[in-house]
Amino acid sequence: MTATLALNAIDDTALARLEAEGRLLNPLHKALTSKPGRVGFRGELALRFAPKLADEARPPELLSAQAMAIANVGEKHLPFFAGYLLSFEYLKDVAEVLGDALSAGGKYFLFCNNIDLSKKYQVPYKGAMFYVLPIDESTVYNEMLDLLYLEKNDLKKKDTAGKLDAVADAALKTPTKTGRSNHPLFVRACRGQ
Repeated sequence: MTATLALNAIDDTALARLEAEGRLLNPLHKALTSKPGRVGFRGELALRFAPKLADEARPPELLSAQAMAIANVGEKHLPFFAGYLLSFEYLKDVAEVLGDALSAGGKYFLFCNNIDLSKKYQVPYKGAMFYVLPIDESTVYNEMLDLLYLEKNDLKKKDTAGKLDAVADAALKTPTKTGRSNHPLFVRACRGQ
């Protein structure tokens, strides 16, 4: 019964297109959250698919791992997204895949493995603002807790949906300030090089 309700709820959110395209992979959570009218996702977001040969299903060539997102029923934009990228260069892929689900008012966090640990970037792209931060030997979830000053012990008794709600709510309330991006990989990605 819950799975049917969750699928119907996803169909009327900004996650619907991503679900229909088969981009929401390996979910830890893909259902309604504890907030009324909110659907949450934790898992992997497929960014590039491998070419299909006959009817053979192949794994994606590029993923945003450890992805977290929320979507509200009846709304066409994602208010919150966070994920891991192996390279800052793939920000363009994330923006292209999320496409019209992005909005100027959303909070979008990307943790990249190949940027200086002392740097943070605020990257405007296609009308949305991405907050790009370094990550090294950690997880997106733990980095979000640190970034938002959330105590892990306060969230221990919550289920996956409750934890996702807590992180998303804190992110949506927190003003984020980082430097504007002139990172060479971003500049090159925007030029299509």
